[in-house]
Amino acid sequence: MQDKLQELTDKLYNEGLSKGKEEGQRLLDEAKAKAEAIVAEAREQAEQIVEAAKKNAAELKTKAESDIRSASAQALQATRKDIENILLEASCKSPVKAELRDTALLQEVITETARHFSPEAPCDLALVLPENLRGELEDWVSGKLAKTLDRGVSATFSKKMAGGFRIGPADGSWYVNFSDESFSALIAEYLRPVTRKLLFGE
Repeated sequence: MQDKLQELTDKLYNEGLSKGKEEGQRLLDEAKAKAEAIVAEAREQAEQIVEAAKKNAAELKTKAESDIRSASAQALQATRKDIENILLEASCKSPVKAELRDTALLQEVITETARHFSPEAPCDLALVLPENLRGELEDWVSGKLAKTLDRGVSATFSKKMAGGFRIGPADGSWYVNFSDESFSALIAEYLRPVTRKLLFGE
């Protein structure tokens, strides 16, 4: 009886131990499978993150290079324009300003312009002259110029005008601008292509 009981006990123990080992192995296998799945998913996500980062970095690099090229082109164009303007200022604007402050030359240009002003329908003329030339030109306009043209001529003097003159009908309906700025701009436009060719080979 004792032997049978022992045999039964051993049998139950061995069966339980065997089942426990199987269950333990099953749980271990499941845990390993889950761990491998988690690792595989983590690797996939990491690869996706790395790929997205590479793509973003490439796009950022392309945009940065494009922005740098654009900024460089704009800076170069602005620098070339500044050089061109400095050269035109030195070669054209300053000499024009100086010449148009020469009262003898100014009187000659005003006289010739006024002579050809509406010859078919003579009208009284109005001049706008630089304030700084009032002393030299005011009496000349109302005296010698008016006598030479044989028509009414009046002059106003403006502090806004540095050199040159403006002329038009006395009624103010229109005028022609011969200020130093307009002369300089006109001459500069003719010189600009030559200047570009000399400086930049365009």
